[in-house]
Amino acid sequence: MNGAREPASAAAAANPLRALLDTVRALTGDDAYERYLARHQALHPQLPALSPADFYASEIERRYNGVTRCC
Repeated sequence: MNGAREPASAAAAANPLRALLDTVRALTGDDAYERYLARHQALHPQLPALSPADFYASEIERRYNGVTRCC
């Protein structure tokens, strides 16, 4: 999978169910790796991308380390 997708408006016109699924995936973060690949390719094409396992491990590390309270 290369991470390339149709724009949301084109997907909605072609298949409303696909557009709904894409929206749900974006809201829940399920498409995080695909978004990472697209951004990484655009900004750092000369560097290898993280594997899915390494990406999710780094996200867990980023999300749960550091200050986790408001005050």
